Order: sequence, then C-alpha cells, then structure tokens
Amino acid sequence: IEVSENPIDIDQTSVKYKTHVQNEGWQSWKKDGEMAGTQGKSLRLEGICIELDNDVFSGDITYLTHIQNIGWQEWKLNGEMSGTEGQSLRLEAIKIKLEGEVAEYYDIYYRVHAQEFGWLGWTKNGESAGTAGYGYRLEAIEIELVKKGENTPGNTEKPYVQTYIRYRTHVQDV
Repeated sequence: IEVSENPIDIDQTSVKYKTHVQNEGWQSWKKDGEMAGTQGKSLRLEGICIELDNDVFSGDITYLTHIQNIGWQEWKLNGEMSGTEGQSLRLEAIKIKLEGEVAEYYDIYYRVHAQEFGWLGWTKNGESAGTAGYGYRLEAIEIELVKKGENTPGNTEKPYVQTYIRYRTHVQDV
C-alpha cells in the first residue's frame, strides 16, 4: 500500500467574511459561522466581502446581493465588495456559492438576520437568503462551510421570505 506524502486535509479550508454596517463602517473579519453585522441595533448591512481561507483546493467563492433601489447586483468573487459604500443603501438578500474543486468537497451554508423577521433559516449553494418585496434590511449574517454529506448547521425552514401580489380582473362580456 502506497501512502501519499501530502494527503488532502480538507479541514484546512474555511470561510471568512466582513460586513459594512450603517454608522459603523467595515467590521473586522469573521470566520466559520461567526456573526457579522449587528443584532438588536436596527442597523443595515450595506456591503459584504467573502473569501475562502484555502490552500488545498482550486475554485472560487462567488456571491451577489440584492440592494435597495438597485436590485440584484452582478456576481462578485473572492473578497470583492458586493453592495454599496457611502450610499446608505440596505442589503435585502444574498446568494453565495462555491465553484470549482472546492465545491466537490464542501457546501456553503448561510443565514441572515432580517428586519422584522429576525434570524431566518439556513440555506446553501446559491439559494436566496433574506427578503424580497418588503423593503427590509439585512442586519447580520453567518456563513459556514460544511463538508459534503454532513449535517446542516441548523434549521433550514424559511431562509427567504417574498411577498406576492395576487389579482383578478373582470372583463365585460368575457
């Protein structure tokens, strides 16, 4: 039996992120499920940067945010800022995904603290987290890498809340 001199240690890979918060500016980097943003202060997230701390796998972390008065911004990757700075615009939702070799070994889970709802459920791999149609701000986020096949970090119910408008019309003689 031949043993590799450099076995893959997937435990060396982690995720780090920082947020730009209303009235506070850029916070320090958070890592592996720590809360970024604020809770109980009613302050909006305005921007976010996300990176993989990874010397093991090739690939990228990509993300996009839904911004007040702008909508979904284009995908950003590997530490680029998503959102705005100096425009006083709130983040309302986010999607995060892994690409390349790293996505073969990990799922990326995330959940947000949204105005009026509090902590929403965990979601993963490019699905939406936050709100749509309410005009509510994101106040905090937690992001965690989970090895493929392992349990979710927590409750996965209701990670994204969207309003819907229903209507009917009546047309004369139809």
